[in-house]
Amino acid sequence: MKRGLFVLALLATVVLLLVGCNSAQQTTGEQEALQKVTVLLDWTPNTNHTGVYVAQERGYYQEEGLDVEIAQPSEGGTAQLIGAGQGDFGFSYQEEATIARTKGVPVKALAAVIQHNTSGFAGPVEKGINSPKDFAGKKYGGWGSPAEEAVIEALMNEEDADFSQVEMINIGTTDFFTSIKKDVDFAMIFWGWTGIESEQRGVPLSFVRMIDYHDALDFYTPVLIASEDTLKNDPQMVGAFMRATAKGYADCINDPQAAGQILLDNVPELDEELVMASMMYLAGEYQSDAPVWGQMAAERWQKYSDWMYSQGLLEEPLDYQEAFTNEFLPGV
Repeated sequence: MKRGLFVLALLATVVLLLVGCNSAQQTTGEQEALQKVTVLLDWTPNTNHTGVYVAQERGYYQEEGLDVEIAQPSEGGTAQLIGAGQGDFGFSYQEEATIARTKGVPVKALAAVIQHNTSGFAGPVEKGINSPKDFAGKKYGGWGSPAEEAVIEALMNEEDADFSQVEMINIGTTDFFTSIKKDVDFAMIFWGWTGIESEQRGVPLSFVRMIDYHDALDFYTPVLIASEDTLKNDPQMVGAFMRATAKGYADCINDPQAAGQILLDNVPELDEELVMASMMYLAGEYQSDAPVWGQMAAERWQKYSDWMYSQGLLEEPLDYQEAFTNEFLPGV
């Protein structure tokens, strides 16, 4: 009797071991079957990027057969890195992608992460900067881009103001709030992050939105990009990535607080109050008035590139219809 029980127990143990080994092999096989994909951010993680963190955390990429790594860029712009094959997808912006393409960098925009340009020029209310004409006689803190100067000059021209009266100061990556306390009078910000932070800090700002003064400046920022080689050689992977990413941003729109918590779980050093307030703001901006999240209009690519060329920011006109595509967006 005891011997029989021993044999049965032994057999059961063997069966369990075999089942366990088989399950482990299946799990390993499933992991190996997933296609590895890298997404490069354009900056430190923030609410512009929440959709990819949501798609990663909720298994949307895995459902599409993808193993996605989210990485911060090394030195160099995202467009240059993606064009050089240093990542599969990247967060960029229309200005960078436009300049890159006219310089022969083979990248293409796949989706507008935020439908309209939410950036503008901000300074403490006591500086009295309420319109572009008020830039005159002030110190501007930027990062030394010719495009910054061109935008400021174009806005001032709309009000017959003299751009030469603006003192341009390169503050690099210095914190906005630190800079406006001691070095400069105004700087460019995204309202959905720095503007909201100013409210939480109790620092009242005057804010001059670009799109209120020049329709060509309603450019897409940020955008998701990929190289033309990736689009040509692996369109199925691109379609899978965009389907999952679109689901991630749909979740951001439908439940911004839950999506914000996923971002915080992945990037715990971020300020919780700021992330949640930013997510509530961006929930209405990610898709805004577009038929589907991410969809881009040729007219806006044309207007902005024509404006850049007229300002001497491009060495040659952009073939704008080749600079972007909506073909990988679900629902378009």
